[in-house]
Amino acid sequence: MTSTPGTDAGVRARLSRPERREQLLQAAQEVFVAQGYHAAAMDDIAERAGVSKPVLYQHFPGKLELYLALLDVHIGALMGEVRAALSSTTVNKLRVAALIESYFRFVQDEGAAFRLVFESDLTNEPAVRERLERVTEQCAEAIADVIEEDTGLPREESMLLGVAQAGMAQVTARYWVAGQGGLPRAEAAELIARLAWRGIRGFPRSGEPG
Repeated sequence: MTSTPGTDAGVRARLSRPERREQLLQAAQEVFVAQGYHAAAMDDIAERAGVSKPVLYQHFPGKLELYLALLDVHIGALMGEVRAALSSTTVNKLRVAALIESYFRFVQDEGAAFRLVFESDLTNEPAVRERLERVTEQCAEAIADVIEEDTGLPREESMLLGVAQAGMAQVTARYWVAGQGGLPRAEAAELIARLAWRGIRGFPRSGEPG
């Protein structure tokens, strides 16, 4: 089929800048997840997005900037999931379940982008390492805030428990998604939530006798 001159340019022009950026990020995600940062090339990403390299460089000056932008998107998504889970109820048993479910949902619903956040091959890059450390810290802090308020435990102890809860949720969710075909997500998340609740419920609520 012979294309009409200017048709491709017209298709590209129909996308707004935010829409084009989202398209490029999606293409980059697919390439980075499949190949890893070091093996991925801007040529591959431009080809996956169906654009020329100059168009790609109009939005992102280099591969690192593109990777960082993608990390920011998915770190924000994870933090949104965690905060929504913690604020979804004041019933602690349900809050623990919602927290665990948020991690399982993140690793399943983000198109394997969790690998960029939890299994990055670019942790030697300071800007990447800072982001990954920050999201781990922020998730633990959000959980610790609830634990500290609810139990009256000192901040240091609450943070340690927050790190434990976040670590349990992350590791088990990643293990589960790697073995797809076993337990359904709801059953897997509920199983881990039961384990987490059995541990955290041993701490009395603030003002109650220990």
